Amino acid sequence: MDQKLVAIDVGGTNARFAIAEVANGAVTRLAEPITFATGSVAGLAAAWQRFADAQDEPLPRAAAIAVAGPVSAETIKFTNSHWIIRPAEIASELGVDSHVLINDFEAVGHAVAAADPAHFEHLAGPEEFPPHGTTTICGPGTGLGVAALIRRADGSYRVQPTEGGHIGFAPEDRVEEQILANVRASLPRVSVERMCSGPAIVYLAESIARMEGLPMPSGDDRELWLSALTGSDPVAVMACERFCMMLGAAAGDLALAHGANAVVIAGGLGLRLKDELSKPAFADRFVYKGRFRHLMEKLPVKLITHPQPGLFGAAAAYAQAHGPA
Repeated sequence: MDQKLVAIDVGGTNARFAIAEVANGAVTRLAEPITFATGSVAGLAAAWQRFADAQDEPLPRAAAIAVAGPVSAETIKFTNSHWIIRPAEIASELGVDSHVLINDFEAVGHAVAAADPAHFEHLAGPEEFPPHGTTTICGPGTGLGVAALIRRADGSYRVQPTEGGHIGFAPEDRVEEQILANVRASLPRVSVERMCSGPAIVYLAESIARMEGLPMPSGDDRELWLSALTGSDPVAVMACERFCMMLGAAAGDLALAHGANAVVIAGGLGLRLKDELSKPAFADRFVYKGRFRHLMEKLPVKLITHPQPGLFGAAAAYAQAHGPA
């Protein structure tokens, strides 16, 4: 019999809630989510009550919660939100009998493990995922999330969350050496996340405009991405192209570090860049690993296109924790 639970995905800007159903260690249904701006709700308990008020029946007494940040602390504070979550108080505050609490990118790892093949878009390499081994997952968004999914021969798996986005950025050509020099003027230590996340397009556009002698387009990172994807500004377009090259290189580096035999690109920005990542620049940089090019060419690289990987992955984590022994 299916068990119902509330799947929750909490970020700095929005919190998403949905009713999920699980059975035999798998997610069988995920209802349409309801999204609350975190700035409009006092906290998790208040959002839970608001979600409850929108339902036709009482909420299940089980929850799967993914949060944007480490979950091992006694108090979870969000960078862009006033919300505070105290893990020890979740059960009493929400009135649940069981729950799981995981990092948001760990939830994405569970989504990659559990999602139907139809929710993946092929980007490079062979078409099929290997049946077992390590899959590197990296997702550009506000930051750069990184995780490793380890699939075992018996069909089980585990997700290893990491802070791989904070490894140092390594330029691959003279253009990127100049970009790195420009960024170091304001950021002495430049991580991969600084170059492969949503805000990075500002750094890239500033550097490219300077090198090409072109005017810097106006606007913040959101406006620059819009200009890049609509082709309305040449500097933004060049910055987007360079971003995809850098992301390909970073994904390849992470795969080598993980000993991976597959790679999945995730993240909200990753999904928006689906068409751009399908172009040769991303794949060419992914395999550009000198003596290991032949190895990189054997790795399937896909983009997860599930519309709610955080919610689906949180529910999958609950199903795994409370499924058959």
